Amino acid sequence: MKKLLFPVLLFGTLMATAQSPKWHVAATYPVKGDGKWDYIAINPVTQQLYVAHGTEVNIIDKTTGTEAGTIPHTEGVHGIAFAPRFGKGFTSNGKANTVTVFDINTHQVQAEIATGGNPDAILFEPFSDKVITCDGAGKDLTIINPGTNKVVATVPLKARPETAVSDGAGHLYVNLEDKSSIAVISMSTFKVEKEWPLGKGEAPTGLAIDTVTHRLFAGCDNKLLVVMNAVNGQVVTTLPIGDGCDGVAFDAAGKIIFASNGEGTLSVFREDSADKYTSLGTVPTAKGARTLVYDPLTQNVFLPAADRHSGPDGKPVIAPGTFRVLAVRK
Repeated sequence: MKKLLFPVLLFGTLMATAQSPKWHVAATYPVKGDGKWDYIAINPVTQQLYVAHGTEVNIIDKTTGTEAGTIPHTEGVHGIAFAPRFGKGFTSNGKANTVTVFDINTHQVQAEIATGGNPDAILFEPFSDKVITCDGAGKDLTIINPGTNKVVATVPLKARPETAVSDGAGHLYVNLEDKSSIAVISMSTFKVEKEWPLGKGEAPTGLAIDTVTHRLFAGCDNKLLVVMNAVNGQVVTTLPIGDGCDGVAFDAAGKIIFASNGEGTLSVFREDSADKYTSLGTVPTAKGARTLVYDPLTQNVFLPAADRHSGPDGKPVIAPGTFRVLAVRK
């Protein structure tokens, strides 16, 4: 963990920080199991939370935290995506190099699809009606037809794709972690059209988009959130965030940007306009709470986390019985 340096410098067009954050951890939901975790998602049909957790996906009620089921045998699972029109959900299984297909209502497993090496982030892309995995070890994208459960294309990137977002109009934007850049993919041809450097941002992880102002928000390993013009790739500004960011979310209605930081904080900004941003403060969460999902229905931010302690060899291990999901709200 890197030490924080104070005072924090404000970059670009960042405005004065609000006196105190309005968001806080309002609820904590214990989750069974002690394995490693990664992304968290919301099923748009059942409105349940899905948490990638070791070798399974935990499904919980987002209001009460009650366990609602699991999707088993997803070795090294990273993420979950949903294709409501096809009645299916998908998990990216990093250690198995596969995607598991399940029924979006019953969670019943239907199929398993081979992907590139170590599929990490996964999403359903609405323009092409395809499911896409970001294959970290393969340094490519796997494009899946959710109707047939078949791979229809592979997009070589020559870099590690961390996560991706769609503008819904034919373009996919992909964080390239080891090149500190964003690749632009045509969802008509499944080919790389452009690659844009992130300026001062290094090793991007989380990524979100405002499709109205055409702005990308890339959380970077050097404690910066880079705001980029999604039309021409110009860096608009950089905003200071916490250490260990692995997730960025955008509230389209409230124009709020959230960056989840593994150090145990949530950085919150308001998009005043396409080129003007105000810090709304830093919310204490929990160490390890590095990924997130924003729920527009409840206006909650959900973050998985667990405590760690030193193992027999001195290396940090997950403390049994501490895995949980935090609900942050106003």
